[in-house]
Amino acid sequence: MKVQTTHGKNNIWLTLILIISTLLIVLFFYLDRRNELSTLIQSWGPGGIVLAILIMGALCMTPIPSEGFFILLLKIFGVFWGALYSWIGYTLSTFILYYLAHYYLKDFFQKIFSPQLFEAVDHWIDSKGTLGLFIARLIPFPAHAVGYIAGVMPSVKLWPYVWTGAVTIIPYYLGTALIYLGLINSTSLWLLIGAAALIILWGLSYLFRRQSNTYYGEK
Repeated sequence: MKVQTTHGKNNIWLTLILIISTLLIVLFFYLDRRNELSTLIQSWGPGGIVLAILIMGALCMTPIPSEGFFILLLKIFGVFWGALYSWIGYTLSTFILYYLAHYYLKDFFQKIFSPQLFEAVDHWIDSKGTLGLFIARLIPFPAHAVGYIAGVMPSVKLWPYVWTGAVTIIPYYLGTALIYLGLINSTSLWLLIGAAALIILWGLSYLFRRQSNTYYGEK
């Protein structure tokens, strides 16, 4: 009962954070409708870029969704550079998260994720090796949970952990960037391509969930 209560409180906090983050993003877009804030941040030069990368990396190590900040970087730095800086931040976070999960936060992650999820990811990786890790990280099941769990497992080494994370985030960032590009330019082609990419990822996530539930006899 205590674990369920704690989990419920965590969900409430995450929901509040998500709502506040969304409102802040909307506020930024409103205040930056003439690109004044974007121009100001760009004037910071390399310092602004480094700060953006570090913030993205920090967000990617938490359960807090980083999509909102990703969109802000697209707005501030442009689609290509914003996506690149976000990717660098995410890749940086995989190095740090691996060491935290592997050596310091194993007990913590085992408490916040269900045993069924741990077993599902462990089976997926153990049966297919690095390819299993690659496939599991490609599918957002859920969010970055696979990344947290994989970092705890003794069989997962640093280099496979990092490169699979760096590669598998690209389709998600690309799909989101294309949707953003389609919206700001009123271009239906980019919007449809980006939406199709994300739908495919979500579809794979659903299939993976069904397969995992079937394997463990869950409904």
